[in-house]
Amino acid sequence: MDIVFESGSATAAEVLDRLPDPPSYSAVRALLRTLVEKGHLTHRQEGMKYVYLPTVAPAEAKQSALRHLLQTFFHNSPTQVVAALLDASAAGLTQEELDRMTALIEQARQQGR
Repeated sequence: MDIVFESGSATAAEVLDRLPDPPSYSAVRALLRTLVEKGHLTHRQEGMKYVYLPTVAPAEAKQSALRHLLQTFFHNSPTQVVAALLDASAAGLTQEELDRMTALIEQARQQGR
């Protein structure tokens, strides 16, 4: 999705070329087909190839992916997500990142009142 978002459109070959450790061409095509079936991408035919285009804005795609991750792995618990993130990266968080998280939590508290 990131590759298609960055360029606005891409063929399977272009996606494959831009992946750092690419799978097979067939795997890339299968993934793109799945993204079309799920409504995240659309395509148009140009000659013998399909050109894929996003159907949603990047922010909307991120929210959708986050909702899916939350439901699938964290039983819809934001607390479990935050705990997992902190467990995985606490040593690497900067003071600025921690301050930003604290401010977001405080903002959520204020909005919840």
